[in-house]
Amino acid sequence: MKKNEADTRATLIDPKLKASGWTDTQVRREHYYQRDHQYTQGKVILIGNRVRRGEGRKVDYLLRLSESFPIAVVEAKAESEPADAGLEQAKRYAKDLSVPFAYSTNGHKIIEFDFFTNSSREINAFPNPKELWERWQLNLGATETPFGSDHRKTYGDEKRINPLLHPYCPQNRCGKHPFYFQAAAICEVIKRLIVGRKRILLTIATGTGKTFVAFQIIWKLIKSGWLQRGHPNRPARVLFLADRVILRDQAYNTFAPFSDGTSEPRSKIEGHPPNLTRDLYFGIYQTLWSPDKDGKRLFEKFPKDFFDLVIIDECHRSGFGTWREILDHFGSAVHLGMTATPKQDENIDTYAYFCSEEPEVDIDPNNSERGKWRPPAYQYSLGRGIEDGFLATYKVHRVRTTVDASGLRLQDAIEQGAEVFVPGDVNPRELYMTPQFEREITLPDRTQTMVKHLAGLLRRFGNRDKTMVFCVDMEHARLVARLLQDEFGPGTGLSNYAVPIISEEGEEGRKALEAFADSDKLAPVVATTAELLSTGVDVPSCRNIVFMKTVSSPILFKQIVGRGSRLDPGTDKYWFRIIDFTGATRLFDEWDRPPVPPPEPPKGPQTAVLKGCVYHFDTKQVLVGAQVSVQTGPNNQRGPVQTDEHGCFLFERLPAGNLQLFVSARGFVNRSINVETIADETIEIKVPLKPVKEKGGKIRVKGLEVTIADEAVFTIEATGQQLTLEQYRNYARERILANAKSEDDLRAIWIDSARRKAFLEDLSNSSVHPQVLAEILDQSDADAFDFLCHLAFGSPLRVRSERAEAFINREQAFIHRHGEDARRVILELLDKYRVGGIDQIEPEVFSVSPFHEWGGAVKISQTFGGPKKLRKSLREMRERIYAEGLAK
Repeated sequence: MKKNEADTRATLIDPKLKASGWTDTQVRREHYYQRDHQYTQGKVILIGNRVRRGEGRKVDYLLRLSESFPIAVVEAKAESEPADAGLEQAKRYAKDLSVPFAYSTNGHKIIEFDFFTNSSREINAFPNPKELWERWQLNLGATETPFGSDHRKTYGDEKRINPLLHPYCPQNRCGKHPFYFQAAAICEVIKRLIVGRKRILLTIATGTGKTFVAFQIIWKLIKSGWLQRGHPNRPARVLFLADRVILRDQAYNTFAPFSDGTSEPRSKIEGHPPNLTRDLYFGIYQTLWSPDKDGKRLFEKFPKDFFDLVIIDECHRSGFGTWREILDHFGSAVHLGMTATPKQDENIDTYAYFCSEEPEVDIDPNNSERGKWRPPAYQYSLGRGIEDGFLATYKVHRVRTTVDASGLRLQDAIEQGAEVFVPGDVNPRELYMTPQFEREITLPDRTQTMVKHLAGLLRRFGNRDKTMVFCVDMEHARLVARLLQDEFGPGTGLSNYAVPIISEEGEEGRKALEAFADSDKLAPVVATTAELLSTGVDVPSCRNIVFMKTVSSPILFKQIVGRGSRLDPGTDKYWFRIIDFTGATRLFDEWDRPPVPPPEPPKGPQTAVLKGCVYHFDTKQVLVGAQVSVQTGPNNQRGPVQTDEHGCFLFERLPAGNLQLFVSARGFVNRSINVETIADETIEIKVPLKPVKEKGGKIRVKGLEVTIADEAVFTIEATGQQLTLEQYRNYARERILANAKSEDDLRAIWIDSARRKAFLEDLSNSSVHPQVLAEILDQSDADAFDFLCHLAFGSPLRVRSERAEAFINREQAFIHRHGEDARRVILELLDKYRVGGIDQIEPEVFSVSPFHEWGGAVKISQTFGGPKKLRKSLREMRERIYAEGLAK
């Protein structure tokens, strides 16, 4: 008899591993860490406002050369299965965990996949630890070895071992152990250091612990002695460089385990003269750039070779321009950049600098025509963090006012009777749209309408939920805070319910930040800001991110969204809400969303061509390098492409229809243009871009009638599409009709337990949740079948109690066909149906009270004449409850 998987592992695979020299400390079965041996948490899945966890991923075996250096995964299959049955699964796990070898085995044959060569082979025995290490070294170009006394001779003493193999900082000292993606990032950085690279980039989403990753890298490099190897007579030195005091101080605190109680290796760089006697320095550009009385800048007082490694936090916005001179001064050190944003036009210099030593690879492995790039050492996106369950998922609530939907002409405002003030230095536009509101033209009536609507949402969602509101500028932030305070202050008794936080400097700003970030403090509940809270402020309990400012920068958008992405089990926060008044969520891309199946391609022939030219509105000169993309559907986009030396762009193989063209260039106002394409024809378009003008005074318009124009509250998870209530009802109808063409079809599905379960799962996978929609429409008492029929076919709504009464009046013959005990069961089932619906008329219900006290399924089946007759009666009961009509 062939062994199952568990027996195969215990009797065949475990002995093979031990025979190859893998000890119990080098093999972790059903890996990972402490929690259920999973290496992911399991995605947080939202159904309405209710939360459940998806299934996490786990490997059968993780082979380690040390506690902190995994090198291979093994996927086990039952003895009866082919040895390669688990190979693709093992490869997926190996990619997740950033290990180079994957194995699939049925206990007899072993299939190996080597990621260095991208090839597989069949082997008779697992390679031993030393063999895998030597293969790893050979392919990486590393020469140091952890085996035998030669290693210790290389480094001089027992502490100086290879940093890859050196343990992490103990959990009892730093409070936590790295998650799998953090461990992979740490490993990728150290691998590059070992082979001599000096410029390295980590791109890791906000909320996933970039500073903790940096700390563990430095711990391993210093504690192993590797960073000191070039100068054994002095300690290794590291600089952590940021552009905000709060980021500097957070890093200083994270590195606290380096202080052992007898010495303090850390130092904050706070002014002249610098302390040159420490090992770990934490500073901001502004301080290092500051001159003394003689004009010498602080960074110049450090020798150029003083630091071995410089960590540049939020490097996408702080490593260039004026302060680049600081990095150049310490150019001999390793520069490790950390950012939470993927490569964009705005941070192309960052990627060029830190990824200059990375090999070029295809941007899209499946389409070499898209070109090549140099990727960072490791990437971990917001979407991946949500999929793995390490970050909070989100729900988007889009709102537009009437003035945002249609724009504002000053003449129309005057005709409405509004007060219009135009400063003398301003040349008014013909039409003002959302990007200009509160920047060029102040609309207090719009702000009041938005705040009133936000207040209503907060009352509905929870008016004590921590909320960040991102405003246009300081003046706007103060106004929004005052209006929200007026809305909630009297009712809550809080004098600081809503506060503007516009500076981290000074005692008042620091106290406001600390109080808002503290989930144990009742107030402030709402913080309004322009830029300050977009990065560096850790408020895990924040449940609402509100956009009242337009955002055109994908980098800034991702930073703002990241403020809500942290999990906070202490306050039961596993998801957050994005309330978008300005269309900022249009900037969502694949970085922000969990992996989903590719969108369906546009329907119809793809034979239209669109070409055009981008030029300067004033000078008529063509613009080279402008970014152009075309949206062909709700979740389909082509591009962006760059205009050529003639300012031209070309899109071929487009669908016919109304498409949207997006054009942007540095220093110019972005444009969005609707274009009608025609099958088999070429459409030409010229796109003038206006340069961004220097700010003058603001136009002020007061006395407008502003209301809410539309609101999108439903998210289709598979695509990220946002729908209004009416759009969602139509979408739900389409999904129901895809499974049931008529009410009779749906009834046949509904009374069959297996078909009903499959049908509801299909709806759920399509983000259609009938129970949630019924609650929103205040129809939670309606029978689920009737509610679905109402949505799909316009049938009248019926509540469950109505169907139950009709059953009793109409089905007396069916009821009295059964004995007394069976009749009692039928009537009790009917009562449970009144409360819980059709799922209560299933055999599983017999495990609960009162059926449990009546003997459970076994005893109850006897009252019906056996299990077969019980199942027949239950099915007949379902059929009769849903018999067509409710005749009594």
